[in-house]
Amino acid sequence: MNPLLEISFRVPFDKIHPSDVEPAIGELLADAARRLTETIASPQPVHALDTMTERLEYAMSVVRHLESVATTPELRAAFNAVQPKVSAFYSSLPLNQELWNAVKRYAATSEAQVLTGAMKRYLTKTVDSFKRHGADLPPAGKVRLKEIDVALTEATTKFSENVLDSTNAYELLLTDEKQLAGLPPTAVSAARAAAESKGKPGWRFTLHGPSYVALMTYLDDAAIREQVWRAYNTRAAAEPHDNRQLLIKILELRQEKARLLGFRDFADLVLDDRMAHTGDTAQKFLDDLRVLTDPRFREENTALETFAGQALHPWDVGYWAEKQRAALYDFDEEALRPYFSLQNVVAGMFEIFGRIFGIRVEEESGVPVWDSEVRCYAVKDASSGANLGSFYADWYPRENKRGGAWMDSLLTGNPAQHRLHLGLICGNLTPPVDGKPALLTHREAETIFHEFGHLLHHLLSRVEVRSLAGTSVPWDFVELPSQIMENWCWERESLDLFARHWETDQPLPEELFQKMKKVKTFRSGNTQMRQLGLGIVDLALHRSWDGNSDVVEFARGILGQFAATPLPADYAMITGFTHLFSSPVGYGAGYYSYKWAEVLDADAFTRFRKEGVFSPKVGRDFRDKILARGDSEDPSVLYRSFMGRDPDPNALLERTGLL
Repeated sequence: MNPLLEISFRVPFDKIHPSDVEPAIGELLADAARRLTETIASPQPVHALDTMTERLEYAMSVVRHLESVATTPELRAAFNAVQPKVSAFYSSLPLNQELWNAVKRYAATSEAQVLTGAMKRYLTKTVDSFKRHGADLPPAGKVRLKEIDVALTEATTKFSENVLDSTNAYELLLTDEKQLAGLPPTAVSAARAAAESKGKPGWRFTLHGPSYVALMTYLDDAAIREQVWRAYNTRAAAEPHDNRQLLIKILELRQEKARLLGFRDFADLVLDDRMAHTGDTAQKFLDDLRVLTDPRFREENTALETFAGQALHPWDVGYWAEKQRAALYDFDEEALRPYFSLQNVVAGMFEIFGRIFGIRVEEESGVPVWDSEVRCYAVKDASSGANLGSFYADWYPRENKRGGAWMDSLLTGNPAQHRLHLGLICGNLTPPVDGKPALLTHREAETIFHEFGHLLHHLLSRVEVRSLAGTSVPWDFVELPSQIMENWCWERESLDLFARHWETDQPLPEELFQKMKKVKTFRSGNTQMRQLGLGIVDLALHRSWDGNSDVVEFARGILGQFAATPLPADYAMITGFTHLFSSPVGYGAGYYSYKWAEVLDADAFTRFRKEGVFSPKVGRDFRDKILARGDSEDPSVLYRSFMGRDPDPNALLERTGLL
């Protein structure tokens, strides 16, 4: 039997082949169409709508995941063949007049009028979503909207593929050991292992995170840094993987869609049901932070050039900033690596959030996986022993795996039916080399905690309406559960549980800890301005780009205002910005969400600081009032239920040393 046709909690990753994809999705689309007919005829169509496409969603999430972590030409071709068909089906739902009539008919019934809680919210959001997705458009408008959605799916999928392919197409092979001057031993060993894996002599560097960051931070040779920096920041900006025309097409399609649906622009469309609600609100939020951050930003950059004693180029900033940091604080971030082995970080994280949230995480064996390095874990309630769900963890970079770090859900359970949640977390962390375990940077440890926060939002959900469960919250709220977890990477009490030397098991020395804390706000103005720049260029592209000027030049002009040094004329970071352009919506017009949620997380963590970073009472409140509630209530209400008040923006400025 085709392994994609039935929902299985133990996903048969070892039995899924590219040849399964098209026949399975074809059959599941037909099944979804049959269920659609039943839903229209149902006396409770909104209830039926919540589960109508569950089998199709499961199969597509599995295929989409495999294409992200274990892609092959055959799998990519199969995925590309089914994506437009699936997109067309989903786009057709709010445009189906019979379904829309059934929803409106049910909404007018006495039964619907007395709904409460999550079901009431789901009905309201469903009606609003249908309107926002074109249910009230005339027939010609519905046809065009469906065409736009299919075209967006195709264009964004190709955008993502081009970034991956252009990233993988680049390698730098160094054969003279003198050229490695400045690099820490971990980076040299990783480069040697990368070369050996390709049967090549010397040291091999790529544009994947661990390799790129180490080279840009530590390599003494400025000419090599420039070469690699330019390669990274011109990814997918030229043939054969050129995203420039795709970028224009995506922006034009998004704008046409927004206007068709009666919105001023794409930002107003996608933010309509988020906490910000409008592009103006998001813009003002970022602009206000920019004003508060700009003075420190300029001071930092003047100080860095003075320290370096020369005018700096973009490929010099990371290198000289690390030199400045070492000089000011006598601190080398590489000195932390021996204390952050992946095994200890993960085990300590499980211990910390086990205490705080009342859960227990146990590794599971014998579970089919997509790569031998993948691990599977079960999450249980510590007091009752009840199984809440499971998740996969895939930590290391591979050439058949996309870059970055992310969390995703494979199955959304239902507590009322004792159905479990299933999710996954992926990263591209420093792999083990030379017989040593994977020794991480502190930032990589934070990344693990961040993604685990997203995962717990999914696994600890107790919402019985599937569409409102877990991470199905507005995108400017979804980063709160993930970003707040990073705070435990900075607390002495929690670090003692996982920051231990991989050979001696000694805890992180107090002297090193104090240096780490002092360094935390080093160049925080630049860190914040970079994020603000990404959020502002995102809004500008979706709100004010006129379609006539060169889009790469337009983006470069904005990003240049937030860069520590002038950007070269060929700077094209925007063509590789997958956050914005690798899915029909994604973080498009929503990148501000990171900063928005950072305000929430900085403020929310003040309660843990006040009542105890391991406080089970505060942890239980966060679990019950935030993590368990999903989108079953307005996020502002959920936040107030946890904190007892609205968020205080000053908490972020204080944490970053900007206030």
